[in-house]
Amino acid sequence: MSHTVIPIANPRPLDFDAALIRKLSQNGPRYTSYPTADRFSEAFGYRDYLQAVAGLRTRGSVKPLSLYLHIPFCESVCYYCACNKIVTKNHDKAVTYLGYLKREIEMQGRLFAGMNQVEQLHLGGGTPTYFTDAQMEELMEHLRRWFQFAPDGTGEYSIEIDPRTVSRERVLSLRRQGFNRVSLGVQDYDPAVQAAVNRIQPEAETQAVIDAAREAGFRSVSIDLIYGLPKQNVFTMAQTIEKVIKADPDRIAIYNYAHMPHLFKPQRRINEADMPSPDERLDMLGLAIRRLEQAGYVYIGMDHFAKPDDDLAVAQRQGRLHRNFQGYSTHADMDLVSCGVSAISAVAATYSQNVKTLDAYYDLIDKNELPVARGIRLGMDDALRRTIIQTLMCHFELSMPSIEQGYPIAFGTYFAAELERLKVLESDGLVTIGPEWLSVTPKGRLLIRNVCMVFDRYLQQAAPAPRGSTSYSRTI
Repeated sequence: MSHTVIPIANPRPLDFDAALIRKLSQNGPRYTSYPTADRFSEAFGYRDYLQAVAGLRTRGSVKPLSLYLHIPFCESVCYYCACNKIVTKNHDKAVTYLGYLKREIEMQGRLFAGMNQVEQLHLGGGTPTYFTDAQMEELMEHLRRWFQFAPDGTGEYSIEIDPRTVSRERVLSLRRQGFNRVSLGVQDYDPAVQAAVNRIQPEAETQAVIDAAREAGFRSVSIDLIYGLPKQNVFTMAQTIEKVIKADPDRIAIYNYAHMPHLFKPQRRINEADMPSPDERLDMLGLAIRRLEQAGYVYIGMDHFAKPDDDLAVAQRQGRLHRNFQGYSTHADMDLVSCGVSAISAVAATYSQNVKTLDAYYDLIDKNELPVARGIRLGMDDALRRTIIQTLMCHFELSMPSIEQGYPIAFGTYFAAELERLKVLESDGLVTIGPEWLSVTPKGRLLIRNVCMVFDRYLQQAAPAPRGSTSYSRTI
C-alpha cells in the first residue's frame, strides 16, 4: 500500500541540545528495516523467499530492483569494526568465494527473469576492493548477464573503498566497470587514533583516492567518520572535520562508535581507558554538526550530511527520500535482492538473511538452494509501522490522513497509546502533534530513533530479542 509524502522545504539547522540528548539517549535500533533484523526467525526459509518472488510475478511487478553484494574479506582487522568480515591475506579464498557468489547471482537472476531491471547496486563488506581488478570485472560482467542495468545517468551504482587498498588506476578502472558513486572509510585522520584502532591511513593516501575519483568522473564521493574512538578528543575531531571539509566530499556520514565487545571480538583489543567520556562524545558531535552546517552541508538524518545540490538533499526536499539496508537512497519502493554471506534481502512483504559462514554458504549453493538462514513475513501491522518509521526517518514529519488513505485504520484510534507516549516527547520539545500532522522539531531530529521507537510494536511489547537489547547501539 502507498501513501502520499508531502515535499518538505529546506530544513532548518539542527538544534543541538546536549542536556536533552544526555537525558534521552538510550539503546535502540537504527531502523534500516522494520521489523528489525533481530526479529527474524529461522522458521522463515528458502521456500518462503521463493514464494515471495512468485507473488511478485503473479502480480506482474514492474518495480526496479536494488542489488547488494557482500564481499566479506579484509586484509587486516580494524578494532572498532562490527561488520560481518573474514580477515585473511590468503586471496585464494576470494577466488572460491567469487565462484559461489556468481552462482548465487545466477540463481537470483533466473528467479527474477523478466522483472530484473536494476536501478541501484551497492558493494559492501568487508572490503569490496579485496577483489582484484580482474575479479571485479568478472563479477560486473556476470551481473550484467543476469540483470538489466539502468543507464549510468539514472542508476545509482556504489562501492565501498578502503583507500589503503587502491591505486589511482584502480579507481579509474572501477568507474569504467560501471560504478558511479564511491564511499571511503576514513574514520579519523589523527595518527594516534588510527594506531589505537589498528587502521593506519595517511591523509595523503585518502586524498589521492578522492582526487582519482573526481578525475574518473564519479558522480558522488562520500566519506565515513566515527566519533567516540579511543584517543579521540574535541581537538583531534576538529582537525579531522576541517580536513574533511577541505576534501570537499558530496556526502559525509559521522557514526557514533558502538562499543559492544561482548558481541564483536575485535573490539576487545581496544583500551577502554583511552575512550572519550559520554560528555566528550557529545562535544565532538556538536562540533562536527556546527562546522559541517557552517560549511554548507545539509543534515539528511541518522548521521548523514550532504551538499544541498546532492541527490540525497534534493530527494529529501522533494519527498522522495528512502531508507533501506544500504542507508539513505533516492530510489524509493524497490525490492532489494542481496547476495553473499550474511546479506539481507527485502522482497515484497518479506525480509530474508543469508547464512553467516562460508562453509554454510557454500554447502547450500552446492545443493542448488539460495542460502537463506532466516527471515520474516510482514503482516499488515508490520507494513503500516514500517511506512510510518520510514517516513519519519526520511522526512521528519508524518501526515496522518495520508496513512489512513493507504491503510484501513483510523490513525488516532489505532495509535492512541503511541500518541500518548509521544506527548512525553512533545513536552521535551522533540515533536509537535497536530490534528493531522506529526512533526519532528530541529531539536528532535538528532533523536529521531527515539521518536520511531514509539511506533515499534516489538519494543513496546517488550518481546525479548534473541540476543537481547544489548545488540542495539545508543540512539546518539
